[in-house]
Amino acid sequence: MLSFIKEFWQFLKTRKKYWLIPLLITMALIGGIVVIGGNSAVAPFIYTLF
Repeated sequence: MLSFIKEFWQFLKTRKKYWLIPLLITMALIGGIVVIGGNSAVAPFIYTLF
């Protein structure tokens, strides 16, 4: 996994695709919220955010 991150970072630096970083962070956060909110006691509180 660490090699993938290093290789992806090199890709971003080489191709000057820095605008992808906020997009990936946002997608990771939303994915984490979906996973946590799926089957937990936190679900009712997460659903009120949306």
